[in-house]
Parts: sequence; C-alpha cells; structure tokens
Amino acid sequence: MSHPQKFHFIAIGGSVMHNLAIALHKAGHHVTGSDDDIQDPSKSELDKYKLLPESMGWFPDKLDSSYDAVILGMHARKDNPELAKAQSLGLPVYSFPEFVYQQSKDKQRIVVCGSHGKTTITAIIVHVLAFHNRKFDYVIGAQVEGLEDTVKLSDAPVIVIEGDEYPCSAIDPTAKFLKYKHHMAILSGISWDHANVFPTKDDYTKQFELLADATPKGGTLVYNSEDAISETIGKIERADVQSIPYKTHSYTTENQVVYLTSTGSDRTPTQLFGKHNLQNISAAKELLKKIGITSEQFYQALPGFKGAKGRLQKIFESNSTVVFKDFAHAPSKVKATVDAVKELYPSKQLTGCLELHTFSSVNKKFLPEYKDTMKGCNTAIVYFNPEVVAKKNLDPITEEDIKKAFNDSKLNVFTDSASLSDFLLSQDWANKSLVMMSSGHFNGLDLHSLTQKISN
Repeated sequence: MSHPQKFHFIAIGGSVMHNLAIALHKAGHHVTGSDDDIQDPSKSELDKYKLLPESMGWFPDKLDSSYDAVILGMHARKDNPELAKAQSLGLPVYSFPEFVYQQSKDKQRIVVCGSHGKTTITAIIVHVLAFHNRKFDYVIGAQVEGLEDTVKLSDAPVIVIEGDEYPCSAIDPTAKFLKYKHHMAILSGISWDHANVFPTKDDYTKQFELLADATPKGGTLVYNSEDAISETIGKIERADVQSIPYKTHSYTTENQVVYLTSTGSDRTPTQLFGKHNLQNISAAKELLKKIGITSEQFYQALPGFKGAKGRLQKIFESNSTVVFKDFAHAPSKVKATVDAVKELYPSKQLTGCLELHTFSSVNKKFLPEYKDTMKGCNTAIVYFNPEVVAKKNLDPITEEDIKKAFNDSKLNVFTDSASLSDFLLSQDWANKSLVMMSSGHFNGLDLHSLTQKISN
C-alpha cells in the first residue's frame, strides 16, 4: 500500500464497501466503482469524496489492464458484466474480506464474531486502544464517536475486524470471517440468522465451528460461557489454542446509571446497559488483556465510550419519556433490547416497536423464532411492508401469522408507516419508554420528527 494503486469496486454502495473505497481514496489510491442502486448514507459519503458513480448500472468499459485489483461486493451477481470483464483481463478479483486480509498479512489480526454484539465489542476495543494512543487498524460495521471512518488501513501492527458469517460474494460462499485468518477471535452469542443462506440452525452454527477450528496454534479464542452454543464450541480442546471464557460483568444500577463492580469498593460508570452489553464489555476486556491493556487501563477508558451509532442509542429523554433506536432485528437481539430497556427503566411502561425488514424476519418459516421476544413490552408493535416481502419473492404474511409467531394475540401489527406514526402519536407518553428496533427505516418514518411530536 506504499505506492498509489488503482482499484475498482463492483457494488461500491454497500455499507462496508463504500467505507473501504473511501479509506483507499484517502490513502492516495485511485478508486472507481459501480452499482445499480446506492442509498444514503453510502450515497452522500461517496459523493462527498467524488467517488459516486455518474450513472447507476454496470459498465464493463470502465475496466482495463491498468487496474491493480477489483473488489467484488457480496450484492453483485455471479453474471455481473464488470466481473466478467475483470476476469477476461486477468485482473485480481478480491471479495471485501480477501482484500482486507491482503492488506493485513503482516499484522496481528483480531476478529470479533457472533450473531449479536460484534459491533459493540469491536467498538469498545477500538475505543480503549484509541484512548491509550495505541497504533491499530480496524474494520467496524457502525460509526463510533471519535473515529471519522469505519475502515482504517495503515502500517499499524494490529487490526481489529468485525467479522461477519455471511458469504463473501456470489462466486465465493465461504463465510467472510474465515478469510481474515485470525490470530485471536471473539465468539459472542450465537442464534440462527440469515435463513436465506443458512436454511437450518445447524448450517448456521457450522460456520462458527469452522471459525473456532481455524484458530492457529498459539492463537486465542474468547467465548461467551453464558451462551449455550458459544460455550459448546469454545470448550472444545484445540491443540495449542488458549480458550478464554467470559460472562456478564458484575454491575449495579443507580438512578438509570450502570456501574461496573469488581473486587473491593471500585465502581466504574458506563454508558452501556443491558445484560448483553455487560457481556460485550467482558468480551472486550478479556481480549484487550491479551494485547497488553490492563484491567486498570480498561476501566479508565470505558466511561467515555458512548456506544456504536444506532445500537441502543438514546435519541430523546425528558423527565417523563425516553426514546431509543436500535439495530435489533434478529430474535435474540430483540429480546435482549426489550429486557435491557425494561431493566434500566423498571418504573416506566415500555412500548417496543419492531420492523420486520430482513429476509429472515419476513420469512414465514423463520417467524416462529420470534416467539415471546416482546413479552417484556407493555405495548408491543410489529411493522412490516408487504412490498418488501414481495420483492424478496417470499410467501405473503398476514397479521394473524405474526401474532401467532410472536405468541401474542394483543400484538399491534401495521403494514403502513403512516398508520404506525398515527398510532404512536395517539398514545399517552407520560412515564413511558419507547424503543424503535430495525435494520431498516420503517419505510422512511422520520424518527426525529416523531420524537419531537411525542415530547410536546
């Protein structure tokens, strides 16, 4: 990476793809890209750095033999015309994780994996290392306060990577996290997700077994001992691999502030809350110990960590009402989020609003995985857009399908975002908490405007 190179991105608009493109551009490389659809925030960010393609679509003529490499996004199809052109020219074609590995061969590679918690764990590790002025690179799935980018590649000796079990690309079905060839890995909780790729729970779990088995001699595997699947995988003896279990950090809560407790009378305030986040804290702490961050240094840095953007993020609070938005969409994440808000605000009535948006979540066969996940809500709401279901070529789902799957006959189900907004605005918000859960955007529902109206 020392001399300027020339890279082309096929499907540049992806959430991590566009950030890698920007990182390479900032490092002085020549970057081009194509896509058939780019939405914000990717669109605005690419435009800001003059990397937004002039036209949407695929243009094989953009490519010639002067390119050093082509980076193939996972949303590009196998028959993509630009991919065919790159292959005919004999250009190196890398998936995102393969490319990151190529740039990190000489680094110590730390990979954070699991069905949930990986963004927050990665963000905590990154925050603590930055606090103590360590040199490191990173790949993370969300914005973190204090970091301008979500991808950084430099000459640092260490890289911290949020690892994803999703396939690399249309021409390589390998789980992305296997391509990083980790020295150290974290295995957080594991619960079936991505039903479009992994049709059964066993298919899904197998990816994490492969990850653990890929830990090299002299390597480290940090695993969640309170998660049944992670513990089963983590406890297996592997030659010359150090397996380190972690569990929920001890804590106490006073006046909606969580304090970490350890030996003696020491208490450390943290802006995170919920059992799952107390597990995430422990995971980061155990990993950081292995690269020279003492417990004292960890607790010194943690109070300033505000969380990753969109992860249980407080967007409004008054004396009477508090509103959060969260990326929760998989069943385990939904339950963890509901339980967390209920625990922090036990005296407030909790309204939970979930958008079913991903392939798994609107798949009739997968829906029963949501059973009882919103039982902790005083008012439970589920929203989905039938057009999204149709676009994914899935069987239609009905209000009754959802009520049955969630095991809640009183569930409020909406298929129209305007009706959802009207319902929320009609509620009495005195002494209430609201959490809006989605990996989408409720079909353009303006959460900022909604919370302003709620607060008046």
